[in-house]
Amino acid sequence: MKVVKIPYQQTKKFTHLVNDYLSRSDNLNNFYNRYPTLENFSAQWEEKSNHKIDRKLLVKVLNDQNQLLTLSSLSRCNIDSLIEEDSFTVTTGHQLCLFTGPLYFVYKIISTINLTQVLKKKYPEKNFIPVFWMASEDHDFQEVNHVHLFGQKIEWNSVQKGAVGRMSLKGIEVVLDDLDKLLGNSVNAKHLSLLFRDAYLKHNSLAEATRYLVNALFGKFGLVILDGDDTRLKQQFISIVKKDVLHQGFFETISKCSQNLAKGYEAQAFVRDINFFHLSNKGRKRLEGEVLESEIDSNPEDYSPNVLMRPLFQEIVLPNVAYVGGGAEVAYWMQLKTAFDQEQIPFPILVLRNSLLWIEQNQVNKWQNLGFELGDLFLDEHQLHQKYVSWQTNLNLTQELKNLNKVFEKILSKTTDKGLQKSVMAEHQRQLNSFKKLEKKLYKSEKKKHDVALNQITKLKAKLFPNNSLQERFDNFIPFYLKHGDNFIEILQKELIPLDAKFVILSPQ
Repeated sequence: MKVVKIPYQQTKKFTHLVNDYLSRSDNLNNFYNRYPTLENFSAQWEEKSNHKIDRKLLVKVLNDQNQLLTLSSLSRCNIDSLIEEDSFTVTTGHQLCLFTGPLYFVYKIISTINLTQVLKKKYPEKNFIPVFWMASEDHDFQEVNHVHLFGQKIEWNSVQKGAVGRMSLKGIEVVLDDLDKLLGNSVNAKHLSLLFRDAYLKHNSLAEATRYLVNALFGKFGLVILDGDDTRLKQQFISIVKKDVLHQGFFETISKCSQNLAKGYEAQAFVRDINFFHLSNKGRKRLEGEVLESEIDSNPEDYSPNVLMRPLFQEIVLPNVAYVGGGAEVAYWMQLKTAFDQEQIPFPILVLRNSLLWIEQNQVNKWQNLGFELGDLFLDEHQLHQKYVSWQTNLNLTQELKNLNKVFEKILSKTTDKGLQKSVMAEHQRQLNSFKKLEKKLYKSEKKKHDVALNQITKLKAKLFPNNSLQERFDNFIPFYLKHGDNFIEILQKELIPLDAKFVILSPQ
């Protein structure tokens, strides 16, 4: 296994906030509780131990929600252990993307699983349970209804509205048929086809299908899956719902925190006067008009938190010590630090998920045959072309430029006349400008001789960075699974190291 690690800053693919967080910039100190180091987790669980969690209810809900799944013995044990006061969760969450959506869906879950294993090794007297929180109440169907595969977009078209987790799977057979045409007839293809058909054809809703699929892929690692769209869990959240819906009790607090964060960074989520939706079988709509307190008491399940309220909900119902997420998630959690303080809810440790570029061996061979190292992959296309042409034609005119500078330095040393010195410096600048133009002409002329190699660079760069974005934000896990089977996930689980602030380039040998 070939593994290359690059500091996030060098990739130039991450925000200023993410880079500053990883470098522990003082500018962000007021927006999180504890930095994600192994040593800080002991203080985190001590703080969380003083925050009342209804563990009995949590275990009951998890057992009920997962009763139809075939759980691994480790997942079953993890659910049961949550009744104990020395058990804590590490949580990640995501929308219910079709066929898991972009690769980072997989990376988030593996990062979470791996972090619990590292914590258990460091603190064997405690239990750490990986939790996947299904964002089943989200209603942006267009974000979850497709997957990019082999240059095509496989899309599930439906006129349904409302929370995606509640959506019926009627009509999804067409999507599965389209997918089968692309999968082929290999052993791994047949396994995936059966897995997807069991998930989407043998369950009634997208939430049920996603639960089945995630459990099938990650259950052996002890992952526990929780759906927040549950009346019993919502009952624990009633006081927060009332404060926000009836009294707009979070608007000022979150607004001030967001404004302070925005002085140096871009705020990720927009805070509203009311940060809940009304949820029903007819849809998920922003609350308008008067809401009676008795309605919230009677039907808390009808009130769905937006992206800024969901973290509060999560931390009320879970004995959580860390949240694992991408850069955007870290950003909107930071908007909530003062809201957590206001409600006296422990703010979890924010852990940036692992990021990864998977490159196959044949791609590595092509890249290295062109003369590049894997670390060069993050150079932009123009830089790569320029670098290659320079190697092939010795177009580096650095020494000539030094010689030109020395000539004008000597001329300047021969006179003390300021007027003449200005003329010399002006002529020096004209020569430098001409020098640069000549260099560009030489490069353009030589570039034509290397079209084949430059096209290879362009194609490989486009393959590994689709739409000029990170592979993990666009590609799905299916092509990698077709080639490597279960070993794909096993390799990721082995090689992704939590709390390691480096971007990983991974190539199987």
